[in-house]
Amino acid sequence: MVLYRISVVTGAWLFSGSLNRVGLWLVGAHGEAKLELQLRPARGKEEEFVFDVPEDLGPLQFVKLHKQHTVVDDAWFCDLITVQGTETSAEAVFPCYRWVQGGGVLSLPEGTGEQAAARLAGDNTLDVFQKHREKELKERRQIYRWATWKEGLPQTIDADCKDDLPPNMRFHEEKRLDFEWTLKAGALEMVLKRVYTLLSSWKCLEDFDQIFWGQKSALAEKVHQRWQDDEFFGYQFLNGANPMLLRQSTSLPSRLVLPSGMEELQAQLKKELQNGSLFEADFILLDGIPANVIQGEQQYVAAPLVMLKLDPNGKLLPMVIQIQPPNPSSPAPTLFLPSDPPLAWLLAKMWVRSSDFQLQELQFHLLNTHLVAEVIAVATMRCLPGLHPIFKLLVPHIRYTMEINTRGRTQLISDGGIFDQAVSTGGGGHVQLLSRAMAQLTYCSLCPPDDLADRGLLQLPSALYAQDALRLWEVTARYVEGIIHLFYQRDDTVRRDPELQAWCHEITEVGLCQAQDRGFPVSFQSRAQLCHFLTMCVFTCTAQHAAINQGQLDWYGWVPNAPCTMRMPPPINKEDVTMATVMGSLPDIQKSSLQMTITWHLGRRQPDMIPLGHHKEKYFSDPKAKAVLSQFQTDLENLENEITARNEQLDLPYEYLKPSRVENSITI
Repeated sequence: MVLYRISVVTGAWLFSGSLNRVGLWLVGAHGEAKLELQLRPARGKEEEFVFDVPEDLGPLQFVKLHKQHTVVDDAWFCDLITVQGTETSAEAVFPCYRWVQGGGVLSLPEGTGEQAAARLAGDNTLDVFQKHREKELKERRQIYRWATWKEGLPQTIDADCKDDLPPNMRFHEEKRLDFEWTLKAGALEMVLKRVYTLLSSWKCLEDFDQIFWGQKSALAEKVHQRWQDDEFFGYQFLNGANPMLLRQSTSLPSRLVLPSGMEELQAQLKKELQNGSLFEADFILLDGIPANVIQGEQQYVAAPLVMLKLDPNGKLLPMVIQIQPPNPSSPAPTLFLPSDPPLAWLLAKMWVRSSDFQLQELQFHLLNTHLVAEVIAVATMRCLPGLHPIFKLLVPHIRYTMEINTRGRTQLISDGGIFDQAVSTGGGGHVQLLSRAMAQLTYCSLCPPDDLADRGLLQLPSALYAQDALRLWEVTARYVEGIIHLFYQRDDTVRRDPELQAWCHEITEVGLCQAQDRGFPVSFQSRAQLCHFLTMCVFTCTAQHAAINQGQLDWYGWVPNAPCTMRMPPPINKEDVTMATVMGSLPDIQKSSLQMTITWHLGRRQPDMIPLGHHKEKYFSDPKAKAVLSQFQTDLENLENEITARNEQLDLPYEYLKPSRVENSITI
């Protein structure tokens, strides 16, 4: 007789337990045993059982589960099962972390070092494990199918609404309730603001104070106080909600038009260029994008060009703003200078900030994080079985991504959605803009060491996003390398892994629509190449999204600092700009209230937020992999302390890339 101690852990989510009975089998190399166990799983419980089996089953390979039901199929969320055989044998771990439903038999493969040979396909794998992974992938490819949301954009999960998603990609109940209740709370706040302002004027910037209450952050209050300052305007290009557009100038932009009489400005620009202190933010991607019509009112889009200088104190100050009127038959673009009438200069900066809002939300937020992460998620589920080390590495970083993206496609960027209701690029322009951005999406642009070097931002002391992104990339890269080197001892091991190569091909060729001409690999030839790509995947799904997403709450809450739309065309005659022009250009009360509500909803910290590196699932159970993860957590803690110490010396702390504020996946 052999004594087996079995531990069954049920998830802590609402409704994770089940009233259905669950049967359990142990499968070893020498045989299998159906246990007389009729489990009724309870939420958040770890239940232990002891069974005598007539003979030694040998090294355990699988645990099989069968959930029985009569009338109601009451789904059960199983975390993991562990089995301890003889006192001298190692504990076998069977990760699950999924819903068990229906009447079929679910096989969970053993996931520790005893079956290391089974982790990579085609390399002396045990036949039983090879059959299991082939069966698993065949089933997954039927469940996780690609779909085209819009031509020319990344492929998505095939789901018209959240209810079409596979159960294991859905929000858990607490997450769903929080998401939907905060939307309702935001809608109520909008109604109250509209009622509050019914009998009030809306004629000057101070009138925005009437709706600047409710959910907002401390930094949003600082924005409210200082948003008109040129220094504050420049700072946002480095460390605001969109630090991705600014680049150091290597020459004067060809589209910068300096008419006669501007020789002094030209000389100043050339001097800054020679000193290496000239920077530019070019919104050319918006040129020609059709503007929205909201409730019969025409909105406006422009493509500004901003030239800035970095002064010796590290302040980034605007020198000139060029705005091309949206009508092609209009005269030459208008140049705005800090010496212009104050309202004209302020309105020009508003136009820049509104343009920045469009690119932040669509190019750098939606496309470069959400949609890229969804491609990674779908390809992972289609190509990598649960035994694969890359699946174990990536699966914590794809949590909830498919549902939040599906909700976005049905609520935010859908016909009649939030973009159509309040944003100047809505009504179809947003799709054209995404298509243009997709054509510019390169592999290097998703990798901070390459992107920041290309934009000339590596050596700027005041570029806090750049500093923290590089450090977090390095820490993540060490973690990825540590895991990969455990399972791939040589480059040829990488080349001979068919599942890994299929995953790479699926991302580049299918999900990203043949992106190899933009630097994405179609195969992996070395461990170094694989590590770099995986670091990009993890960074995109965690740190990059944190840097872009969290800033919405702080920088977009005070609407004049980042107008979601502009209701009048850019001024041509600077002397004619009045407060009526400014207020007529900015969003009205309804659109402003909607902007505040949505940016709070999307930018706030999530109640069930899991910080980077601290996922609760034990996909890696062998000691060496655990040690790599533990070192990752230590490195993140050290970086957290360094950022905290630096921020204590700053007037405006940069906190978006503090590891404790970086969520482990894109969940909002």
